[in-house]
Amino acid sequence: MRLQPLPAFDDNYIWTWADADGRALVVDPGDFAPVFAAADAGLRPEVVFITHHHADHIAGLSALRERWPTLTVYAPDDPRIADASGAPAAHRVGEGDTVEALGRRFEVMHVPGHTRSHLAFVERDADAPLLFCGDTLFSLGCGRLFEGTAEQMLASLDRLAALPDTTRVCCTHEYTLSNAKFAATVDPGNADLQARIAQARAQRDAGLPTLPTTLAEERAANPFLRSDHAAIRATIAARLERSPDTLSRLDVFAELRRWKDGFR
Repeated sequence: MRLQPLPAFDDNYIWTWADADGRALVVDPGDFAPVFAAADAGLRPEVVFITHHHADHIAGLSALRERWPTLTVYAPDDPRIADASGAPAAHRVGEGDTVEALGRRFEVMHVPGHTRSHLAFVERDADAPLLFCGDTLFSLGCGRLFEGTAEQMLASLDRLAALPDTTRVCCTHEYTLSNAKFAATVDPGNADLQARIAQARAQRDAGLPTLPTTLAEERAANPFLRSDHAAIRATIAARLERSPDTLSRLDVFAELRRWKDGFR
């Protein structure tokens, strides 16, 4: 199986996962053009996963359905995803459902926070499991809280962080280096973070994506998965002029997210 992120727009990735014959799963096709170009080179889309309703994740879906009318689409139960609402071979899915793509089973997880209906798709059976997490978890970051609460996002991230170390994190934006600036401010003494930043810079200098990352790497370096670590708690406590002992994990996470929203 070949896992490949197709660049779209300024910093999006449309993930494809294909077998030796080119039969493919496509995740969050915000733009049809990269998928069409990959198809001209042999990709054969059969299944689409949609994680949430934002246009940069669904705007190419209509064109894909026109070119491949038998395409099977799995999407959240959200009327804002119009192309999946009533079309043949479209399926609404949610927490606890399982879906199949290319002979593999994926678990559907409801991970609200970025949006209220956001989903993640997890394939657990392989030696290196797959996580298609949309805009919930990023490399060295997490999604903005457009519709959900900090409590919801923290719970969603906790669920994703509990997946196996080797899980490949396939998020949908190339944000690693921009997130790294904030992470290094929050957790400057973290050697794992510094190693990840050096790796990401080398990857981008070589014209390569910084993704997928792994959950082991994210747990070691991503501040949004480390709200209970002493160094981050101390940083947030100083920022809030409070004692670390008075801060809950949610207090720390919520302030991290607020700080990141305005960070430059």
